[in-house]
Amino acid sequence: MSSTAPAKRVAIIGGGIIGVSTAVHLLREGASVILLTERGLASEASGRSLSWLNSAGERSTPYHQLRVAGVDRYRTLFAADPGRDWLQFGGGLMWNAAGQRAVTEARHAYEKSIGYDSKLLAPEQISSATPGIDASAVPDNAIFNPGEGWVSLPDLVDFLMEEFHARGGELVLNAGKVSVTVDAGRTTGVETTAGGTYEADAVLVACGAATPAVVAPLGVEIPNGSPVSMLVLTKPVDHKVKAVMNTPRAAVRPNPGSTFALDHDWYEEDITEHADGSFSIPDEVVQELADEASKLLAGNPELKPASWKIGYKPIPGDGEPVLGELDQVPGCFVAFTHSGATLGLIAGELLAGEIMTGQKHPMLATFRPGRFA
Repeated sequence: MSSTAPAKRVAIIGGGIIGVSTAVHLLREGASVILLTERGLASEASGRSLSWLNSAGERSTPYHQLRVAGVDRYRTLFAADPGRDWLQFGGGLMWNAAGQRAVTEARHAYEKSIGYDSKLLAPEQISSATPGIDASAVPDNAIFNPGEGWVSLPDLVDFLMEEFHARGGELVLNAGKVSVTVDAGRTTGVETTAGGTYEADAVLVACGAATPAVVAPLGVEIPNGSPVSMLVLTKPVDHKVKAVMNTPRAAVRPNPGSTFALDHDWYEEDITEHADGSFSIPDEVVQELADEASKLLAGNPELKPASWKIGYKPIPGDGEPVLGELDQVPGCFVAFTHSGATLGLIAGELLAGEIMTGQKHPMLATFRPGRFA
């Protein structure tokens, strides 16, 4: 009669894409997983993300390489079923304000220099590259990146949770604030404000912009640069747009159901944070964003906001991802990053590997939380 070691027990705090992705990868590797989330799944940043899949522009080489690997995992998922309306690769289109022609040209030149697929277009060339755009909105030139795409993260989370449940994962919704428990300097599990305790061999804190606050009681400082942001979903409208657009006054991506997802940063000062942690913004500002987006679409159809969500957009203080085990608290791992959509699948894969084997992945070498110690 053969005996096997008990499955590694892992607790994950956070029901966004990185927490859910890591959970599923751990379950695939044979771990026992409990996932706890303060409210619902995708209730924070994953529920209000433009979720543009890309590594456009300029950033550190390790970050670029990780993002390219991230997009690759989405290509694999897309290839398994190209008909999914929540994951598409229609490219990305960006342009700058008038008078910034040289800036756009420099961005294009940099992208070409690192082998990133990048096409510099005059306005009249846009329609042959991607449909549904009002080229008159482009003052000088634009960049089309054919390899980019987008994902609806709430739909992806739902998709992954089907596998999570099928593989026996345990889910605790509406857990409230969850903290990491430690004994003799090592992680022992998690506890909720309601008094629930869950023992675990390892814990992953994947709480988006709240991650630094969750690990602070452990004596770990992670700088937090997360700004307030808003994502607007429109009512359905007939359109032919396939690309994600990043422009001076609106960022726009297609969304399931013939709708659009919209965001930008020019209205940050119009957002009010209230004492209870909720946010508000004047309705006319939301409509102004929709009007700006309408100007980018062929025929300038009226866009009507259907809903909008406001909250903190996870961005570490130095802009780079924070991924891996805490040196000060063995057994406790963190995942705190911008570009959570692009990194969602790859980060979950690599973190699960580290949690299961104890071996550090070289692609995460520059993203360790210990750099802030």
